Amino acid sequence: MKKKLYKILNPLLFFTAAVILLIIAFRDIGFDELIGSLKRADYSWVLLSLFFATLAFFSRARRWKLLIEPLGYSPSFKNTFYALMTGYLVNFLLPRLGEVTRCGSLNRSDKIPVDALFGTVLIDRAFDVIMLLLVLFSVFIINIELFGEFIKMNIFAPLYYRIFDWLSFSAFIWGAIFLTLAIVLTIIWMGRKKLVKTRFFRFIAKTAKGIINGMKTVFKMEKKWEFIAHTFFIWLMYFLMTWVVFFSLPSTSELKPVDALFVLAIGGMGMSAPVQAGIGAYHWIVSLGLTLYEIPRTSGIVFATIAHESQALLMILLGGFSLLMLYLQNKRTGKEKK
Repeated sequence: MKKKLYKILNPLLFFTAAVILLIIAFRDIGFDELIGSLKRADYSWVLLSLFFATLAFFSRARRWKLLIEPLGYSPSFKNTFYALMTGYLVNFLLPRLGEVTRCGSLNRSDKIPVDALFGTVLIDRAFDVIMLLLVLFSVFIINIELFGEFIKMNIFAPLYYRIFDWLSFSAFIWGAIFLTLAIVLTIIWMGRKKLVKTRFFRFIAKTAKGIINGMKTVFKMEKKWEFIAHTFFIWLMYFLMTWVVFFSLPSTSELKPVDALFVLAIGGMGMSAPVQAGIGAYHWIVSLGLTLYEIPRTSGIVFATIAHESQALLMILLGGFSLLMLYLQNKRTGKEKK
């Protein structure tokens, strides 16, 4: 009963957080003005943005395939792409569940152990974090007075002070946590001989082993330079798909490529928020960032809405298509075995 309740409440909590962020982002925004601006947008630039996004998805699928091959498996590019896009689709239901889903999808289609695939996904995400940090660093260097102050005051400072305040008033809680942890570890150590025989422990050990083996793949990879090239290509496409959307609106059409780099950086942080597909978080941070250029919040929200929702629609369409193709493929394979 509790497990079922958790499965229901967990996505609802994330969805609630997304709704709250959307309310914050869209507060004081005139609905008629918003709809009017959306109608006047030049969507030919948005289509070009979606083209760059699709190229990024293809490149990401190829990069994931490169990570898997050193494990001794060679999934088809088609199945790798389908699994990747299915994962993106599931992320709209529950953040980070998509990573598990894409591993499960490729396991069913190409019989690759899920625990090994987890390691490759971790590497995939680790390189995304590295690239996002490089973009943030570049933004700081290019115009530290403008961009640096915004990121410091609106992202890092609130996070720092909230954590600091929470730690200051929660010393008792932390003490209780450490004491409980010490007791639990002591009990585990005393019963370790019985513990290693349990199914749960074997599952954890197997998963950990698979993750470690997956992490090693980057050192075994024969096509390291292709992997690095795809990594930079993916983020180049992210940059281009952000920049071209500027031209869809009169209020942002005069912004420069370096400004697109800034929006990519803060937008990437919004997409990393623990809500479904960055909903709300992306809209809030991007519209706030555009106020640096004296762009009204309504215009900033219009840009964020066009940029985010167009990408979301693309991921839903490609994800739905991929899910259908995997289903039909697995169904056909099942009939052939009979």
